[in-house]
Amino acid sequence: MPLLPVAPSPGFPLPPFPAGPEASGGYIARMEEPSAQQTLKIGMIQELLPQLMEFVVKYFFQILGAGVLLIVGWWLAGKLAAGLGHLLERKKVDPLLVNFITALVRWAVVFIILITALSSLGVNIAPYVAVLGAGTLGVSLALQGPISNFGAGFVIILTRPFTLGDTITVTGVSGVVKEVKLGFTRLVTEDNEVITVPNKHIVGEIQTNSKSVRIVEGLVGMAYGSSLDAAIGAIQRAVASVPEVTADPPAQAGIDAFGESSIDIGYRYWVPSRSYHAVRYKVNRAVHDELAKAGITIPFPQRVIHTAP
Repeated sequence: MPLLPVAPSPGFPLPPFPAGPEASGGYIARMEEPSAQQTLKIGMIQELLPQLMEFVVKYFFQILGAGVLLIVGWWLAGKLAAGLGHLLERKKVDPLLVNFITALVRWAVVFIILITALSSLGVNIAPYVAVLGAGTLGVSLALQGPISNFGAGFVIILTRPFTLGDTITVTGVSGVVKEVKLGFTRLVTEDNEVITVPNKHIVGEIQTNSKSVRIVEGLVGMAYGSSLDAAIGAIQRAVASVPEVTADPPAQAGIDAFGESSIDIGYRYWVPSRSYHAVRYKVNRAVHDELAKAGITIPFPQRVIHTAP
């Protein structure tokens, strides 16, 4: 069949056809032959396709089983941790200890399921465990400080020397326990200052735990000629007049010491930790007013100097 002439476009000129029917047929044949790169890709696909099919047929059920095992294991770990948490809450276990135990159980189950899934795929995990152990040793040497804090936090959570809301004094600082983590414990002062104490500075140190209250100790002097019962009664009325002072345990008042110029009356009472200073100032004012009403004189040091004539 003769070729029909085609008018060339001014923008897209056609390549020149070779002259003669044989030449035109050879030109068309060369256009349809695949290039060497295409031939190489087709050959690689033909070689990889049987290997891929063999791999899928051989390991499909193992991969599927490992995936199902991981999904079921993750779900089971969550259910087990949640159930254990509800059980511990019903037993009135400390919330900090509940959170720690449930998280530990969940990740332990997940780790066991992961090891089982890898074993089902035929993966030899012994070299990885050895590498993990060596890496853990190096990291532990580099992170001795944080790791010691974590160990101390674990001891605090298990032994529970204090809990949330307690007022503790340790390493020279005091405050209400706001948060206990594995690495640190946060305290809040009356001024709403947050003090972060590393747990390694709590375990093994002397601690003072006054629960939710703090004790206040005061001292006031009275003249030797004043009535002792009237002075102690005035102080007791002053302390009882401040509503923030706790009734249990009750306030105490009595002779603390005999000074050079006065009899020192000591008194003690308990106030909420978060309002320690505010209540102390109120009580001091009330004590001053009650002593004045009772006619009790608060002496000041005096020295009589006699000069020789």
